[in-house]
Amino acid sequence: MRALDVMTDEVITIDVNATVEQVANLFINSGISAAPVVDETGKMVGIISEGDLLRRAEIGTERRRSTWLEFVSSNRDLAAEYIKAHSHRAGDLMTTEVISVEESTPIREIAELLETRHIKRVPVLRKGKPVGIVSRANLIQALATVINTRKSDTAAGDQAIRTHLLSELRNKKWSGANAANVVVQDGVVHLWGYVLSEQERRALCVAAENVPGVKSVEDHTVESMGMPIL
Repeated sequence: MRALDVMTDEVITIDVNATVEQVANLFINSGISAAPVVDETGKMVGIISEGDLLRRAEIGTERRRSTWLEFVSSNRDLAAEYIKAHSHRAGDLMTTEVISVEESTPIREIAELLETRHIKRVPVLRKGKPVGIVSRANLIQALATVINTRKSDTAAGDQAIRTHLLSELRNKKWSGANAANVVVQDGVVHLWGYVLSEQERRALCVAAENVPGVKSVEDHTVESMGMPIL
């Protein structure tokens, strides 16, 4: 699946020259917490979020430093903080280093970005213009959809289930299963043989449970340190 398959395509954008009041009202009225900022051509130039509106002079939340900290802080940092607290232009408050993806980006890569960058959403761009948003919620929805679809799949028979499962296990380093250790009867998978850990046992069961058409899994494996699968 790609970004195009799971994204929310109704994108609310903010003009780079919008005022703080306009941004705040948009967040409240639309029930959103962040939005892409676009220029006059519609291309994304940044993103603005609730966090960018927290340190404001109007409500007395601007950052205050001790005399010592102000002395050791760079003029650049102090000036940036002043802009955040006093500017009324979205373009001055937005984050310009934005993580974004393309419509063709696999959701596997998007999940990696959301996890490693500790972010909740990424804009989806087409030729530099935002056409969608992929959030953590979108990925959870995709997961639920796939699971429901697999549940509705019909089995092609016990042999097909067994073949599918063995194929899944064949290239797994942790798997000690072979043809003699898997028996399928009326959609019920029976796992036999030895495992080297409880994690390996559970992994075998999970692999079997995920095969379309499997009704249940019966685990007959025995944990034995260092004993080979027979």
